[in-house]
Amino acid sequence: MRKLISTGSPFEKTAGYSRAVVQGDWCFVSGTTGYDYATMTMPQSIEDQTRNCLATIAKALEEGGFSLADVVRAHYYITDQRCADIVFPVLGEFFGEIRPAATMIVCQLIKPDMKIEIEVTALRRG
Repeated sequence: MRKLISTGSPFEKTAGYSRAVVQGDWCFVSGTTGYDYATMTMPQSIEDQTRNCLATIAKALEEGGFSLADVVRAHYYITDQRCADIVFPVLGEFFGEIRPAATMIVCQLIKPDMKIEIEVTALRRG
């Protein structure tokens, strides 16, 4: 059974994607940036953007019947390699005990104020 999850972000409708897709015991969460969707603002610090990303991801996972503890794979996209050491402790706050397989890539994102984007895959624990 397939379930589509939306945060209500205007980006989802415009670009034609779901925040997350649940398929059986799997949940695939789209790349998520640091917007505060309540105010549609982007914080300046990469730490705050990272926390917003993970809060949005956690909410989508919860709506699909998952939790951050179910995350088995994470991809992190950052715009400046110097930010890696700044982001690592924040990621550790959320994933320190979970320890999913992970990759961090330095790249450009679609808006200049975006400093990080995170996507995850979760597998429901039996």
